[in-house]
Amino acid sequence: MEDGRKIFHGEIGIEDGKIIYVKEGQSGNSTGEGALSGREGGCPGMRNAQGTGAAWDEEIDAKGNLVMPGFKNAHTHSPMTFLRSYADDMKLQEWLFDKVFPAEAKLTGDDIYWLTKLAVMEYLTSGTTAVFDMYKLKKDSARAAEETGFRMVFCGDMNDFGGTVEEMEQDYLAYNKDPDSLLSYQIGFHAEYTTSREHMEQIAALAGKYEAPVCVHCSETKKEVEECRERSGMTPVAYMDFLGLFHNGGCLFHGVHMDDGDFDIIKERGISVVTNPASNLKLASGIAPVKRYLDMGIPVAIGTDGPASNNCLDMFREMFLVTGLQKVVCDDPEAVPAMDVLKMSAVNGAHAMGLTDCDTLAEGKRADLIMLDLMQPNMQPLHNIEKNIVYSGSKQNVKMTMINGKVVYRDGEFFIGESPETIYRNADRISERILG
Repeated sequence: MEDGRKIFHGEIGIEDGKIIYVKEGQSGNSTGEGALSGREGGCPGMRNAQGTGAAWDEEIDAKGNLVMPGFKNAHTHSPMTFLRSYADDMKLQEWLFDKVFPAEAKLTGDDIYWLTKLAVMEYLTSGTTAVFDMYKLKKDSARAAEETGFRMVFCGDMNDFGGTVEEMEQDYLAYNKDPDSLLSYQIGFHAEYTTSREHMEQIAALAGKYEAPVCVHCSETKKEVEECRERSGMTPVAYMDFLGLFHNGGCLFHGVHMDDGDFDIIKERGISVVTNPASNLKLASGIAPVKRYLDMGIPVAIGTDGPASNNCLDMFREMFLVTGLQKVVCDDPEAVPAMDVLKMSAVNGAHAMGLTDCDTLAEGKRADLIMLDLMQPNMQPLHNIEKNIVYSGSKQNVKMTMINGKVVYRDGEFFIGESPETIYRNADRISERILG
């Protein structure tokens, strides 16, 4: 998905979790259609596809299928799996304050651990190799992510109901100290409407101290924007920028209801927008102006939002909705074409999350990739593979998900150190205890 590079036949060499070469042309494997090779300690008697005599632990014949960068779910709340299909067909504010927040108050660290593992399984089946996760009790999500071999970027979730700037700084330093870790952290908070000016100013000061971007739910509903205007005389974007929160850039989750001045601030500050079409539709929040963002050169990424509001964690559904909705609201069938959507789902998502070494399949990049099965009815004929993925692709096409050079999902089987049955049993236990 590098600019100017089309789909090609070839092979990828992987060592110690990184891509060590990408070779175009005939790979020398059984099909000549592409191969993956991985090496750590070496395996005597094996030769790599280049025929150089290097020993590989494993050589994977892609058999004419597509290998591409994994999807990046750039906005989610993983432990909310226990709320799937619990509170639906409600307005956002009622849904949050009457159903979600009271149930979440009963969660323990052990609950977070198991519910995150359930979410990881769903991410892997959707070809997602990293998520931008906003939730509390991060150490328990971190343990689940590390044990399953999953890449997770945490987003600060502070608001007036919990969390402190001191805790946020501790997390920022702790999760960003090891560049080779599967875990990292971005400064953020829940939303303007749940966070006092004093707290937002403290967060702005912290971001300034580390010259870090700030990520936040923003302008998701008309009510949110109208109430912010009543309190401050400004839109959420303008008010938060006035408080100094975006002086080092940032990321806005949702970005549905914007005025002309908001677009200018977002462009000037180098802010990314993460659109969450399925959640916004289900909660009747609106449709984000994705085409206008793109026309202005504002980077857009894609997220599912949480499993309580979506209710699934499926990037294929989100990709189709991103382009389909823009075509309708813009009355333009050419709006937001498939290749732009693919770039949003993989490259732009990585950049919004601070994962610049996970965006493309190139030498020196992290080996976070997926294999899509093109030998399925919904992918044939192969007139245009990119369009097939966005317009007709589905989770059934995900044959393999690899993170940091390790296969964690292949042909319906998980390699995450835990049986699906154990995870399901614990998720059911938690839901029964909290929700009855």
